[in-house]
Amino acid sequence: MTTKATVDLGEFQFLSGESIPTLEVAYETYGEFTGDNAVLVCHALTGSSHVARRPDAGDDTAGQARAWWGDVVGPGKAIDTTEYYVVCANVPGSCYGTTGPASDNPETGEPYGTDFPPVTVGDWTRTQRALLDELGVGRLHAVVGGSVGGMNALDWLRRYPDDVGRAAAVATAARLDPQCLALDTVARRAITSDPNWNGGHYYDGPEPDAGLARARQIGHIMYLSKASMGRKFGRRSAGRETVREGPPDPAAGFFPYREVESYLDYQADKFVDRFDANSYLYMTRAMDDFDLAAGYEGDADALAAFEGELLLLSFTGDWHFTVDQSESLAEAAREADVDVAHHVVESDHGHDAFLVEPENVGPPLSDLLARGLSGRAITDTGPDDGDDSSSFAPVHTSLFSD
Repeated sequence: MTTKATVDLGEFQFLSGESIPTLEVAYETYGEFTGDNAVLVCHALTGSSHVARRPDAGDDTAGQARAWWGDVVGPGKAIDTTEYYVVCANVPGSCYGTTGPASDNPETGEPYGTDFPPVTVGDWTRTQRALLDELGVGRLHAVVGGSVGGMNALDWLRRYPDDVGRAAAVATAARLDPQCLALDTVARRAITSDPNWNGGHYYDGPEPDAGLARARQIGHIMYLSKASMGRKFGRRSAGRETVREGPPDPAAGFFPYREVESYLDYQADKFVDRFDANSYLYMTRAMDDFDLAAGYEGDADALAAFEGELLLLSFTGDWHFTVDQSESLAEAAREADVDVAHHVVESDHGHDAFLVEPENVGPPLSDLLARGLSGRAITDTGPDDGDDSSSFAPVHTSLFSD
């Protein structure tokens, strides 16, 4: 059984101290709740609550917003909806049904725009906890998330440690590094420098599509590795029939319009059609702000109250959230005596591997849910496997190919 619905949580105060009179949360559920089989899936930056395929799902969205993890979540999949009650909620600040900058402020009748309160990952977690209360779900069998959704999963462990039995943080980290912070800054500047941005109040006129397109292109470059871009595009020309995007550039006609340029333009066009520029600002700021150790002595202290099992998945070609960052997180969990395994996937695809390599992501997740960290598909970089925790090698070979 699947459910697609929206719940009104009433007045909501964000961690910034600001409040909105009503917070509506869009969510989907899959499977039947038996009392102890609930799995919360936390979506990534531009994802939605539509995590798995539904027979009645329309085609009004694209990319991650359309069953963004449909090869991992569903009947007979790694997160098996015939066994588990899967819940996925769109988070505040996004634009897929949950209240965000593009939503109307009931007090003014106009879209919030940038009058919407600042949003943090902690606000996402608190919203999810309130939603689960509405659904009658207390303790979670597991919480699973990838990328910034993995940060969301980690926040559950420090904020509600007694409410989670098992957790999987996939392709994520305890905090962003300065390089990624810098790239996110440039992406946001692309939006706010667009002449149509109008301080974030553009909903009654032309939207800052050019700025949002550039921001998304920066994001796509972050999600791919050098090896995968070389394999996919090389330096090849896109062909004479392909039209170059962007403002007129007389000199450009002398040079080839390359496949990598065409790909970035195509992805930008698709994204502008489905996402809100203000939401991109809010979501990236929430990701940039997250620091697992905030308010604690360190990452180990932040995780110390969690008594369940934690699986960390990282990918060797991911320079957005690196293997080293996951290993640092694993070391902090070991220091806190948390039962943890760091499973490294050998893959040159890049950050997007967690979305496009279900054959590598699925087995360890399936084992975690069914058997915990003792599952045979789960490996670990820690001392129990005979490795020095400060020196490790990939432990799983990717089957992915373009």
